[in-house]
Amino acid sequence: MNSREDILGRVRAALGRDAVNTVAVRQDIDAVLAARVQGPRPAMPTDLAALTARFAEKSAVQSSTIDRVANLADAPAAVARYLKGLDLSLAAVIWPSLAALDWRAAGLAVEARGAVDSDMVGITGCFCAIAETGTLMACSAPDHPATVSLLPETHIALVPMSRIVPGMEDAWALARAELGSLPRAVNFISGPSRTGDIEQTIVLGAHGPYRVHLVIIEGE
Repeated sequence: MNSREDILGRVRAALGRDAVNTVAVRQDIDAVLAARVQGPRPAMPTDLAALTARFAEKSAVQSSTIDRVANLADAPAAVARYLKGLDLSLAAVIWPSLAALDWRAAGLAVEARGAVDSDMVGITGCFCAIAETGTLMACSAPDHPATVSLLPETHIALVPMSRIVPGMEDAWALARAELGSLPRAVNFISGPSRTGDIEQTIVLGAHGPYRVHLVIIEGE
């Protein structure tokens, strides 16, 4: 963080930013963002159920698998069902923000921390989900370590239906409205990691998870 602040301090100095003019400059930037005219966008449903169906459809195109549960308390059982169905490990690393769920009752052994290279299953939430492309938006924080969705071979994400937005523009607008300042990392996840570098053949899991499973939470 010292190096980061040093670099950003030099940028601020080059731009002539100081404690006196920073507030006014930020207000000018916010005004420009608020007044911007968006470019053409595809027609998207406004009904939440239809928006969720679109998200699920596009996620499946991205090779994600999808399940639905009535509420957040049902998520651990759904996760266990998915892992058992593929004969995968029932040990997982999870976001600390999800630690209060009853994972043990579902037969899962979870640790609330950032992931390391030996973790096979990572369970996260998401900041929001984008219906247009079937993409998750994940914002890093102490209780949302980015590594949990990046290092394990299997990534399972809990997606509240109420956090599904139509497009990327809506996701960024939500981040500006709710977060104030951007987090250290914002990751967009569209299905399993893949590459076509070798003979133009798509290979899953090249730079991250082999599989992504989404559990859509229909209620609170």
